[in-house]
Amino acid sequence: MEYFSKNQLALRNGQDRDEIWVAFENKIYEVTQSKLWKNGKHYEHWAGQDLTDELSDAPHGIKVFDKFTVVGELRN
Repeated sequence: MEYFSKNQLALRNGQDRDEIWVAFENKIYEVTQSKLWKNGKHYEHWAGQDLTDELSDAPHGIKVFDKFTVVGELRN
C-alpha cells in the first residue's frame, strides 16, 4: 500500500490536479468518477482532505466508501 501525506492528499482536490481523492479512517479513496464529487466538491465538503470527522453529518454511513477504490493510506 502506498502512503500519502496530508499535503499530497490536498493536491487531489479536483482543482490542482484531475484526480479527486478523499480520506476516511486513514484510507484514501479515488472519487474522480463520481458525479457527486464533480469539481472536487460534494455538498459542503471539499475533496483533498480527511472526511473522518465529517461522516457524522452525512445522511449516509460508512458503506458509501465501498464503491470507491482505495489508492493509498494517509500518513499523519
